[in-house]
Amino acid sequence: MSNTPLTPGVVAGRLGPEDYDKNFADAYPPLDPHEALVAADRCYFCHDAPCIAACPTEIDIPLFIRQIQTGMPKAAGKTIFEQNILGGMCARVCPTETLCEGACVREAAEGKPVKIGHLQRYATDTVMGIGSHPFARAPSTGLVVAVVGAGPSGLACAHRLAMYGHDVVVMDAREKPGGLNEYGIATYKTPDGFAQAEVDWLLGIGGITIKTGVRLGRELALAELREDFDAVFLAIGLAGVNALRAEGEAHDHVHDAVDFIAELRQSPDRRQIAVGRRVVVIGGGMTAVDAAVQAKLLGAEHVTMVYRRDRSRMSASQHEQLHAVSKGVQIITDATPLRVLGDGAVSGVEFAYTSEGADGLETIGAPFVVPADQVFKAIGQKLEAAPGGLEIDGSKIAVTGSGRTSLTGVWAGGDCAVGGDDLTVTAVAEGRDAAEDIHAELMAASRVAAE
Repeated sequence: MSNTPLTPGVVAGRLGPEDYDKNFADAYPPLDPHEALVAADRCYFCHDAPCIAACPTEIDIPLFIRQIQTGMPKAAGKTIFEQNILGGMCARVCPTETLCEGACVREAAEGKPVKIGHLQRYATDTVMGIGSHPFARAPSTGLVVAVVGAGPSGLACAHRLAMYGHDVVVMDAREKPGGLNEYGIATYKTPDGFAQAEVDWLLGIGGITIKTGVRLGRELALAELREDFDAVFLAIGLAGVNALRAEGEAHDHVHDAVDFIAELRQSPDRRQIAVGRRVVVIGGGMTAVDAAVQAKLLGAEHVTMVYRRDRSRMSASQHEQLHAVSKGVQIITDATPLRVLGDGAVSGVEFAYTSEGADGLETIGAPFVVPADQVFKAIGQKLEAAPGGLEIDGSKIAVTGSGRTSLTGVWAGGDCAVGGDDLTVTAVAEGRDAAEDIHAELMAASRVAAE
């Protein structure tokens, strides 16, 4: 056992160069052709296919697995992309254990589902590796649609509209397109610049222009977009972060987990990312898990996730919870923060245990302190500012049907809109379905104008 004292404070370069490469390598390596054939052979090809019903984008899973089994991975990839143009990313980040694989008959019978996610990656990687785009663009309609937000929902909408022959201008506040896929997912899930490679591949359909560094409410006004474009799709995500509402939140080294994840994703050298010796992550969702695991991978010696309800209520899947624990993350449930302690910089967080009472959560028992020199908040996000004139339901844009908002000619989808599960795959489905509705509306209007 080393006698070297543990490095205090929040510092960079806790590990050796080889450790960073190892820790942030692809967490779930791809199948080789033989492994893919073996995995595909386990599928029962159910006629009622509960896996399809469990997929928000309704990919024909038995069909694409049959295509892999019969030596046609390119056809399998196209089957996936017909329903989910971001099927490559979804194969990497979807909680398949609670969606398609959770519904798999093999899971019910044996506790070991078909590796649907791995097979989807195998098929989509095959198609994307060819380089050419699998879909042809229809003749131009002369109509132009504005898509605000270049995340999963916006990109899915833009691709489907472009495929139908519409011209699409995608605008995003960030420097790069990709949204959550580029800035909000753990590095080890999407290594080697996959998010940008996927965007570049998607743009191969043609007819899509990307404009970055423009934000709705700053450079863009919704009224002007409605005037200048034939339709508008809002996929602006949730840029605002909920406040901790605990004393001491303003102490140094108390950060938003989404900012930490984004900084890590964009850093050319992970050795330059500072991390504490003792890290506390407050929250129970995927963002909390991604922040906690990556803090550990950066060299934090003690990482603790604290969630205010019991483990069954955590939005992070059981698979992700177990992954966090396997990396050395401690998970404390049924506890809520009272105070962030420290004198300038954080030194710990005081929590109280909670219990579900008649009026909601109640604090019980004596408070306890978790030592920390760095704290990440992962307690949810909200609309930074609601676009003027839109009806809001709670903290999101109210929509009906396939994303229609209260304003004529304006649709919305993804995290900013009511509905869905705040998953990449759900956002893709909402963008795709909104595009179908927008296309139908534009074509109907064109026919009326021509009469």
